[in-house]
Amino acid sequence: MKRASRRRVTFYLLLMTAGTIFGCGKSSFLDKKPDTRLVVPTTLNDFQTLLDNQYIMQETPELGELSADNFYTTYGVWQGLVVKEQNAYLWAQNIYDGIGQVPDWDIPYQQVFYANVVLDGLIGITPDETNQVQWNTVKGTALFLRAYAFHNLSQVFAPLYDSATAASDNGIPLRLTSDVNKPSNRATVQATYNQILTDLQEAVGLLPAAVPTNNLNRPSKPAALALLARVCLSMRAYNLAGTYANNCLQLYNTLMKYDTVRFGKTFPIYNSNPETLYQSVMYRSSGLFVGGGLRSNLIIDSTLYASYVPGDLRKNVYYRTSNGLAYLKGSYNGSSFCFTGLATDEIYLIHAECAARVGDKDAALNDLNNLLQHRWADSVAFNPVTAANASDALDSVLVERRKELAFRGLRWSDLRRLNKELAKDTIYHGLNGQVHRLSPGSLNYVLPIPPDVLNMNKGMSDNPRVIPN
Repeated sequence: MKRASRRRVTFYLLLMTAGTIFGCGKSSFLDKKPDTRLVVPTTLNDFQTLLDNQYIMQETPELGELSADNFYTTYGVWQGLVVKEQNAYLWAQNIYDGIGQVPDWDIPYQQVFYANVVLDGLIGITPDETNQVQWNTVKGTALFLRAYAFHNLSQVFAPLYDSATAASDNGIPLRLTSDVNKPSNRATVQATYNQILTDLQEAVGLLPAAVPTNNLNRPSKPAALALLARVCLSMRAYNLAGTYANNCLQLYNTLMKYDTVRFGKTFPIYNSNPETLYQSVMYRSSGLFVGGGLRSNLIIDSTLYASYVPGDLRKNVYYRTSNGLAYLKGSYNGSSFCFTGLATDEIYLIHAECAARVGDKDAALNDLNNLLQHRWADSVAFNPVTAANASDALDSVLVERRKELAFRGLRWSDLRRLNKELAKDTIYHGLNGQVHRLSPGSLNYVLPIPPDVLNMNKGMSDNPRVIPN
């Protein structure tokens, strides 16, 4: 990270002194006047407040979802998008056209920096019986948030994990200190995932067991286990993913009945969704995934929309129709921002998928039907999903995974891993009379490093891309 990057990072910390953080509470270091040169957080309360800055710490990348196959948009809407969004939608070889400061990269690394400030600062605090629990929680939170940011980056800017090549494939830079003088170099994919898993495994032993239902921007032990399950699924480490999913559900397994949601509202699902383990949202300044864009710019893929059968309440909870087209009604968290956090419905689906993959058909169907019953109208008889064998059960789980988790920031990761093994799906985006294609296994499933990052780190290699079909 060179000088320009250092100035930007220092500015982020100075922003806190100006009172521009919006967290769950305030502490003394946030009350300092804007003309303070640099105020470094030093107490456990300071550190917690820094990590509570949900307007920084809980935004996740949009480029993967833009590049996936859940929706399409019109040429007029596409013309109004910024360059990186236009080009990501078309899987262009050059996404950024030389324009830097890409939030999909910058925001997660800002989160990593904040987490590292806390982790470095905790070294100077020796806990005792009066503050051990708080110290553990703060450290566990910082480790969780760093792992969350690294994983989100890896799903966009690093190749799919493949055990045969992970030790040589380029991953992401692993910033493990708040020292901005340390250079940024790309680690291998293996080292990237090792770090994510190490951070989360330590966080599990530090975070509280109870989900903070009134403060879901703070992680818990179930949230860390859920993230471990998501990470291992993306690695296709299915035995581990199933174990972590099971451990999570042993601690927290709440599902909500969709016949209790507010069907007539713009956002039918309550903000206090009891399935939520950890709250995060897609990049808030997206041209498509916020505000009215959720409801008027995204036209739902017709195959996806048609896959919801009568009695399945998700069709009316997630979508609305106008002039024969389906549009996204609102987010899973009851807001105008796409929810990308962790929730029990995803964990049930991970548990079901992993059970099917090891041949346990009955366990997979039990998880799947439990979830679907909570999504079913009481007025329509529910016919449980059946399967002749574990392979059939797996097919059913994957169908329901797409339907349940649409617009949750997971489809891009799923396309990457499933095209490696089961599906070989070419996806299409039509625009202005032309059809654009992304073939399975294409190099364009890995997005390029932003140009300003490459300019500041001259030895850093970019991800290879090709001109799409």
